[in-house]
Amino acid sequence: MKSSATLAASATHLHSKRKKDSFFFEIKKNGLLYLIALPGILLIFVFSYLPMAGIVIAFQNFNPVKGITGSEFVGLKNFAFFVQSSDTIKVIFNTLYLNVLFIGTSTLASIAIAIMLAELGGKWFKKISQTIIMLPHFLSWTVIAMFVSALLSTDTGMVNKGLNLLGLESIGFYSTASWWPFILVMLKLWVGAGFGSIVYLATISGINPDIYESASIDGASRWDKIRHITLPLLKPTVILLLLLAVGGLFNGDFGMIYAIVGNNPVLYPTTDVIDTYVYRALMELSDMSMAAAVGLFQSVVGFILVVSINYITRKLSPESALF
Repeated sequence: MKSSATLAASATHLHSKRKKDSFFFEIKKNGLLYLIALPGILLIFVFSYLPMAGIVIAFQNFNPVKGITGSEFVGLKNFAFFVQSSDTIKVIFNTLYLNVLFIGTSTLASIAIAIMLAELGGKWFKKISQTIIMLPHFLSWTVIAMFVSALLSTDTGMVNKGLNLLGLESIGFYSTASWWPFILVMLKLWVGAGFGSIVYLATISGINPDIYESASIDGASRWDKIRHITLPLLKPTVILLLLLAVGGLFNGDFGMIYAIVGNNPVLYPTTDVIDTYVYRALMELSDMSMAAAVGLFQSVVGFILVVSINYITRKLSPESALF
């Protein structure tokens, strides 16, 4: 039997532990950090959580005059427009296909750029190279669309002028849909791969230099160190970013595709994604409820994908799981 003193000590320790684990103790201990994070928390709450009340529009025949509370409830009728459309399979396939290409190529390119930047020796050369590589990320897709038009225009584009100088025929890029998955992937890489390498470069910078020094003493070459040290230690970061990217697998990059392709029906077979399709339908039908229904569909599918893939990841590699 435990003595009363031992029981009292245990109770005191348990009470102290509960107090330390309490919400208010955490706020008191790290109050300044939470205060710094407060603007970001409020921003997310106001622009990401409060608008969730508008989900009800997807189940209504929404009338802006009557508002959410006065509009007629129609159930799943708004989802029927998208599900029963003859273009549904095409736009879903294009959305998935392009996003898989974007995620796969951008991940590989970002990792390669991060490793190359980490291997560069000159401090100033490394900074200048990183700045140049990241610069396209800060350009508007509208500006990039002007560059693309100047390059690929059938009559005045630089690419076709170059082909003509070589005695070759011009390529009608804006009238041939098969070219555009490749063009869009190249643009996505040019714009985003450099900026995406920042996280991987930060991970590489955090690797203990002693590991590389030990490998060098053992006779490892630069490629051996990349293959057996850098890439394995990048694995958790790669999986985490892939999990986050999977959540947007059903969301097409509307800003990029609409700015570059625009309303060109000839290119729709390979470039028309869910977002551009819904946008055109919204402009033609002015049906906000239908647009909200498709947006909700994309969000739910993205949520299911993230949870499912995270579950599989937790089974195979627990340290790489998101939650």
